Amino acid sequence: MGSEGLRLVVYDATGHGGSWFQPYLTASWRVGVGLYAHYPHAQRVDASFGARSWQEAFAWLASVQPRARVREVQYWGHGLPGRVLIARDTLDADTLANEHKDDVAAVRARLSDDALIWLRTCSAFAGARGHAYARALADAFGCRVAGHTFVIGPLQSGLRTLRPAETPSWSTTEGLDGERLRPSSPIAPRTITCLQGSVPHDW
Repeated sequence: MGSEGLRLVVYDATGHGGSWFQPYLTASWRVGVGLYAHYPHAQRVDASFGARSWQEAFAWLASVQPRARVREVQYWGHGLPGRVLIARDTLDADTLANEHKDDVAAVRARLSDDALIWLRTCSAFAGARGHAYARALADAFGCRVAGHTFVIGPLQSGLRTLRPAETPSWSTTEGLDGERLRPSSPIAPRTITCLQGSVPHDW
């Protein structure tokens, strides 16, 4: 654990998804958190958890190493504009404010002053729904949040951040081709790779 607090990763451990390769994707997340646990201090993950529901995820985030502050939470799983999922269990603006209101409050109480919530999923911040979700997420947790506007994989494009009470600065068309979700590419804005463990400082 770094002096600034814990860096935590939650990932979807259900193995469920719409693609034939979902079990392999879940396995890659397990391998990835093992790799991140051996990164240099600034990007090292202190603990990780494979969740099968948002209830499980929040319970773990509220209780792991309970005397420590939390400076970063990453979620690795599936996303669509305006929501992220564990299997079919949805976390969107409505469930943040209602079903998981107390869970959010318990995690928020642990966050350090410079905390970050980072959704490493496809497209959660894309479109008008993504804008609304980014604002709801930042306001709910009271900290800077990050998410992507493109479909992500080894390349992860459209990495955008927002603080409470801010207005999204990126276009509602970023990461979209009409209604179609666009894949990440080396020439897309704000692209990192899956091996990069932190949001660039000036983003």
